[in-house]
Amino acid sequence: MPWLQLKARVAPEQAELLEELLLAEGATAITLQDAHDAPVFEPERGTTPLWDETVLTGLYDDLEGLEGMLERLAAAWAEALPGEPCPTIEHELVADRDWEREWMDGFQPLRMGERLWIVPSWHTPPEPDAVNLHLDPGLAFGTGTHPTTALCLAWLDTLAVSGELEGKKVLDVGTGSGILAIAALKLGASHATGTDIDPQALAASRDNAERNGIDASRFSLCYPEQFETERRFPIVTANILAGPLIELAPVIAAHVAPGGRLALSGILENQARNVLDAYAGQGLVMDDPCLREGWIRLTGRRTP
Repeated sequence: MPWLQLKARVAPEQAELLEELLLAEGATAITLQDAHDAPVFEPERGTTPLWDETVLTGLYDDLEGLEGMLERLAAAWAEALPGEPCPTIEHELVADRDWEREWMDGFQPLRMGERLWIVPSWHTPPEPDAVNLHLDPGLAFGTGTHPTTALCLAWLDTLAVSGELEGKKVLDVGTGSGILAIAALKLGASHATGTDIDPQALAASRDNAERNGIDASRFSLCYPEQFETERRFPIVTANILAGPLIELAPVIAAHVAPGGRLALSGILENQARNVLDAYAGQGLVMDDPCLREGWIRLTGRRTP
């Protein structure tokens, strides 16, 4: 059976209203997508951010009464937002598919480095004896698919292979989904601390740690202002953005213990020099940048 699909482009502040109107008309599913492939970083705490222009799609199994539905949507919009033009709602019939299966098939296990895999929960690990991190796509940023995350995971895997991660304590600044901290723990770190400004990220990190069999005593989570500023770690990661990395350079660098290692990511190629300069002045010896798909990972070490 075909499905009726309604689709419209809306500003983020109007997306919730249109979603409610489509659901009121009996939509069986609603999806929100970015209209311009622009990632959302650093959301305000407690918010669910949307893109500057969001494509909102409603899926219906009832193909009758389309004209009446569009008229009711326009009238409800005018009542809710007088003077605001109703967005153009496009419609089409789409073939019946197993939508959940298609979505799941879009996420395959990913190999990171020599022995680390990111495996969605519905897949069997390709290498059962490898270090398999079970993680599903979700709201919190960081599922291993983005180059910034992949660069950091590969770095952690390299440290594990060389023995530098074994038994070490790790700090992950801007932990997101907790992927870097959890990977470090599964690769041999003794304890990880993750900080983030977003309560959704902290909740997702706890859930992902539990899913991967990480004992709660080995993984501490907190907001940045709750963190003890004088603590030092042998391994520090920060996969955020160039602006915050530069602004927080004295704070992040101060958490690197003597002889400790640092990895920074979330940096575009043309931003690398400014970030390097900010950290080179913090008592760290920085390595050459590592480039992947236009994104940079910077690593360094504090002298013993």
